Parts: sequence; C-alpha cells; structure tokens
Amino acid sequence: MTHHVTTMLQTYPRDLGSIDQHKLAECIEACFECAQTCTACADACLAEDMVADLVTCIRKNLDCADVCAATGNVLSRQTGNNVETTRAALEACRTACKVCADECEQHAQMHEHCRVCAEACRRCEAACAELLAGLS
Repeated sequence: MTHHVTTMLQTYPRDLGSIDQHKLAECIEACFECAQTCTACADACLAEDMVADLVTCIRKNLDCADVCAATGNVLSRQTGNNVETTRAALEACRTACKVCADECEQHAQMHEHCRVCAEACRRCEAACAELLAGLS
C-alpha cells in the first residue's frame, strides 16, 4: 500500500465512520494503479504492428482507465456521506475491470502489456468487491 494514501486517510480531520480504512486505501491505490496501467496498455496496443486486431482492447482499456480514475477520485473524498454514489462507482469500476481483464487475457500470450494490464484489472476488481462488501 502506498504511504501517501494511508497517511492522507489518517490525517483526515473527521471520523471516517464504519468504512474499513485499510480496504479503502487499498481500493484507492488499486483504482489509480489500474487507470495508469490501462492507459499504458492502450498506448502499447497502438504501437503494435497488428493494431487493427486490438481496437476492442484499446477501447476497453481506455474505458476502464476513465472509470478507475473517477472511482479513485470519488473514494478519495470522504466529506459528507454519499454511499449511494460510492456504491455505484465501485460497481461500475468492478464491471469495467472485469471486462477489460477478460479482453486483455485474450491477448496476454502474444502481448506482455496485456498480461500486466489484466493483472492490474483483476486486483482492482477484487479491491472494489472487498470495499463494496463492507459498505453499510
């Protein structure tokens, strides 16, 4: 877990309520890591000779990157209670990560960047599911 995510949560001036701070920090980190990895994978796909075969992968990478970044931002804001939006963001992120991982796994034998991306997506998918399970 990154030091800064945890430190920022620990310095929050109000009570974070019943949310598991460890799972929250892990999910924030996983979201931003996945966003970066998916963006880099899309770019790597664009550099491949057979880029036309990777159009769907690129689209799913970029969609996943955007959803993960938005979810990381939502999770980073703890002022007030917006559990409905938080839940919806986590569910959307979990879905986007699953879809992207499924796609990247189809290309993982041929493209190492797709294997790495699928791993990041699965980690984020699991972190979203963990945090969702603990939301009240």
